[in-house]
Amino acid sequence: MSDDTMMCVSYSGDANLKKSDGGDFVLVRSCSDECHPDHQPQQETVCKETAAELRDEMLFKQPESSHEGDCPICCLPHSINSDEATLMSCCGKSICDGCDYANMSRETASNLHHVCLFCRQPRPTTKEDYNLHFEKRAAANDPVALKRIGMKRCDTGDFKGAFEYWTKAAELGNASAHYNLSILYQGGRGIERDVEKEKYHLEEAAIAGHPQARRNLSGYEWENERFERAVKHLIITANLGHNVSVQALKECYKEGKVSKEDFAGALRAHQAALDASKSPQREAAEKHLAKNAHRIVY
Repeated sequence: MSDDTMMCVSYSGDANLKKSDGGDFVLVRSCSDECHPDHQPQQETVCKETAAELRDEMLFKQPESSHEGDCPICCLPHSINSDEATLMSCCGKSICDGCDYANMSRETASNLHHVCLFCRQPRPTTKEDYNLHFEKRAAANDPVALKRIGMKRCDTGDFKGAFEYWTKAAELGNASAHYNLSILYQGGRGIERDVEKEKYHLEEAAIAGHPQARRNLSGYEWENERFERAVKHLIITANLGHNVSVQALKECYKEGKVSKEDFAGALRAHQAALDASKSPQREAAEKHLAKNAHRIVY
């Protein structure tokens, strides 16, 4: 085991685990099999504490990017606003508006058929074709397609169906599906209300870079007067470019809940995240869509 690795293991033999002063974990052996049961309650307590510490280590680690990831064409981070990208039903990729607009303009000027910029398949021309693509990808266990179909089920009031699709997508690592499941557990829609499962799915989504999930966790910690944890969540989401979290941090700063240095650092990181998602192509697409175009959404 490496020096920077912590591990908590429950043993059925003659060993107990305890934490050393240096923060590492060392194996401590019982004097005999007879005395092991006497130490087991303490061992279980230590294991639970260790599991909580490891969970927090994962939870409060700054994600490299939001759950939206990068555009597969220009490789720039997607905007934290998912409306600024187009989800391709043929391959399940999200193409930023800048790349999509530039490609569509080129195809129109050259009188070419519109194809997906990533997989080069013809783009669907009807709602039925668009949905059929997602159905096929869902059958192949594509998490993006499963999440999408779950959204369709939810929109029609079929919360049980949405739960089934989102559960599959979440098992495959889709952050948005985890977040959507947290909403179902919160409101008891189609399933029994469960606060612990709601929080679990919020944490899974937050770890994967979902800003709204982490924002909800911040609110949960604030309500329980764990202000330090709440502020940590806000700083992480602000660093991802989340505007609402910056406004919340301003209020925390006024109340003395966050230091001047941490607040200033969050503001700089927030602006850096916004700048990283900008490009001339994206700005051109934004102007074009604002003036005389609209996005096709099925």
